[in-house]
Amino acid sequence: MPSPLPDLWHGLVDDAAIFPPGDVPLHEATAAHTARRAREHADLVGTFVLRDTDLPLVRGSTARLSVVVTGGAGQLAGPLALARRLGLTVAGVELALRDPGDLSGNARRVVAALDEALDAGAVDEDTPVHVELPSEDPTHAWLAAADVVAERGLRLKFRTGGQEPPAFPTSARLAGWIEAALDRETPFKCTAGLHHAVAHTETDLEHHGFVNVLLATRAALDGGDPVAALAERDEAVVATAARELGPGVRTWFTSFGSCDVRQPLDDLLRMGLL
Repeated sequence: MPSPLPDLWHGLVDDAAIFPPGDVPLHEATAAHTARRAREHADLVGTFVLRDTDLPLVRGSTARLSVVVTGGAGQLAGPLALARRLGLTVAGVELALRDPGDLSGNARRVVAALDEALDAGAVDEDTPVHVELPSEDPTHAWLAAADVVAERGLRLKFRTGGQEPPAFPTSARLAGWIEAALDRETPFKCTAGLHHAVAHTETDLEHHGFVNVLLATRAALDGGDPVAALAERDEAVVATAARELGPGVRTWFTSFGSCDVRQPLDDLLRMGLL
């Protein structure tokens, strides 16, 4: 069996191979996820991310699953109950707020739906639930919704990329999200765009680096400048700073989803961080 990774890197990358731009067929992606467990550095990969509508298609899977709820809060309990009946291991739940005109009310509906699912035995109390807030600057309404998430002990989810330029937050915006999470002592994960360790430009799109996000989280915790940490593009500088990171930063930045888990691994190996 492969040797365990240092805690800083353990489970950092969630396998989102079935999502764009990877779009790997589900059964091909689950087979690759299972086969990867016996390889060196396997512990870098955490959960397998899939949609709630995919659950019947992975019957019998032994993977730890992060389930993306494709409907609103009212559709939370049903898929989780189905996963339990199928004997699947739900290691995380992710859903986006869908009512931009009433974000905090939408967040309260998520809390109510989760409580119903808990009462019905469809999900365990300690299962992480990540709530995705809109990709905008942290307005009063945005922060009020983050308050609801934090008060219930849920987690936040930030979208850090996509297939169009507006899906990529600026360094200032992403830093604002990170600081909002830390102010509320709320863990967060990221999704999309973080295929590489260091910030870079790719096909005219400005990508954040996942190691930059770790460094920005540390900077925010220490009262430093998370914007500068996110904007740093010198790989040697980023690698040197990363070697000073302790595992405590992962209490807050828990993981990110990537449609190609090999790219993050290759970067960490090339930079001498693994």
